[in-house]
Amino acid sequence: MNKHKSIPVAVPSLTKDRLAELTNIFPEAFSEGKVDFEKLRATLGDLVGDRPERYSFSWAGKRDAIRLLQTPTRATLVPAPEESVDFDTTRNVFIEGENLEVLKLLYKPYFGRVKMIYIDPPYNTGNDFIYPDDYRDPLGKYLELTGQRDNEGNLLTSNPETSGRYHSAWLSMMYPRLFLARQLLREDGVIFVSIDDNEVYNLRILMNEIFGEENFIGQLIWKRRQTVDSRAKTGLSEDHEYVVVFGKGGETKLRGQLIDLSKFSNPDNDPRGDWWSADLTGLATKDQRPNLHYELVNPETGITYPCPENGWRYSIETMDKLIAEKRILWPATPDGRPRLKRFRSDREDDYTNLSSVLNTVYTTQGTRALKELFDGQDVLDFPKPVELIRLLIEQITNLDDVILDFFAGSATTAQAVFDLNRLDGGNRKFILVQLPEPTGNQDFSTISDIGKERISRVIARIHATQDNLNQMKLPLDSDQIPEDLGFRVYKLAPSHFKPWVGVEEKGAQAYAQQMELFRDPLVEGWTDEGVLTELAIKHGFSLSAQFEALEGVEKLYRVSDLEKEQSFLVCLASRISLEDVAALNLQKEDLFICRDAALDDETAANLALQCQLETI
Repeated sequence: MNKHKSIPVAVPSLTKDRLAELTNIFPEAFSEGKVDFEKLRATLGDLVGDRPERYSFSWAGKRDAIRLLQTPTRATLVPAPEESVDFDTTRNVFIEGENLEVLKLLYKPYFGRVKMIYIDPPYNTGNDFIYPDDYRDPLGKYLELTGQRDNEGNLLTSNPETSGRYHSAWLSMMYPRLFLARQLLREDGVIFVSIDDNEVYNLRILMNEIFGEENFIGQLIWKRRQTVDSRAKTGLSEDHEYVVVFGKGGETKLRGQLIDLSKFSNPDNDPRGDWWSADLTGLATKDQRPNLHYELVNPETGITYPCPENGWRYSIETMDKLIAEKRILWPATPDGRPRLKRFRSDREDDYTNLSSVLNTVYTTQGTRALKELFDGQDVLDFPKPVELIRLLIEQITNLDDVILDFFAGSATTAQAVFDLNRLDGGNRKFILVQLPEPTGNQDFSTISDIGKERISRVIARIHATQDNLNQMKLPLDSDQIPEDLGFRVYKLAPSHFKPWVGVEEKGAQAYAQQMELFRDPLVEGWTDEGVLTELAIKHGFSLSAQFEALEGVEKLYRVSDLEKEQSFLVCLASRISLEDVAALNLQKEDLFICRDAALDDETAANLALQCQLETI
């Protein structure tokens, strides 16, 4: 008998995939489909810790946070072309919704595909918004709080220090989101997290647990305040924030900062090219490195130069080689200090290491830039400066990488991506996620509205000043991809597939009535675009997937992911005949999806023989 698969109502949990990975690595540790921990311990041998006391990081509510992470989502993303720019062609994405549910939806389409994540989460100052997670019904809670269901709660909540779970509530909010974020990163990917002194200590420990202490890259200190805060009651002006940086694994190196090219010149017309004068003195005393302490003699003039207090940078053998290569600059008198000719051609690139102290731009510049975009209106307090985010993006991404920000705020990250692409000719893509948190602003009622409007205004400004900005951009070759000045908007919503809710009254008639309701498993008011989007997500296609309406059969579409070079066919017609099946000309390797109610037994059998059949 030929069988076909049914489309799952919920996106599978991480637990299923991780168990599959564990099965592949340690098949001997499984018995009857379950993990046999005694066998696993035996397999791992001495690697298993069996001491009663061991180092661990825990807090009140951690178990619930893990349970929330493991809870499958019954949500989907609904396209909003009317709020987008160039919806059909762009690969940039803005998602309005609760970011934990969204990250679960992104897990399959973007697993291991994101090069960089930047987030600026709530700093937990006591008045910040704390995401109200409910592991029993996270989507239902979101719909309730955003007014899409009966609203019995208040979207804005505080986390006062008197709550008794001040740090715990923040950690429970961050843990599942960071855990999912790691799954989306490429092996050479990097995450940057902005934070202040309230939670930087706990954040470091939490990220050590999720990303591994060995993958800690560094902790940047950003001087955010230009002038001292005279209002500080402690007498100490907190002028800085942090950016905590972790890689996913392996060797990951930041690009660094550009060297000062102005110091290179060639006043003596050296055929080896531009050079600069570098210090030759060392860093060790004679007791520490006696081989670096010696007098230096100019072989052409015979002038002897005394040894510096901390010796020379190189041994006498290396120094003799540099002298022979005429790379030493000799002072005219013995009281001068010889220096080294360091050629630009000796460098592998034009970058040096990035300083861990970022004394670059300030919060006031971020506020000023946003205010200017919104015609002088203050729409959001203390947005991050575009220049700061652009600096971070420059550190790790190449020209075609994906950048994710799931605490998007006013969408500074999107503007930074657009700006950087125009500066270096890149084609980076962004995925932004922002909760529709109320602002109290009549013009822009939620923070997500501010983000969408900012992106639209940035795009409009680029178009308006195209000629001027083109002078900053590298010339396009005919083979290069045209600049992507658009973004798709999606909104978090319940699945288009009805969940089975069971029956309260046990009996044949009650079950029959419930089954009748599920003759069509699609919810009332479903749209073709909405169902196609949900199917694309469930099959691991990106949010830039293309839908092509085909002729010959009613409501027939091809869903394609150009990046994966994969596609499948979907028919959403209420009835599919044998003639329709013949017209499809399906092959064994083709995936075909349709409504279960659209098939009779004979048609279903024919389809199952011809192709990979899945039904809704």
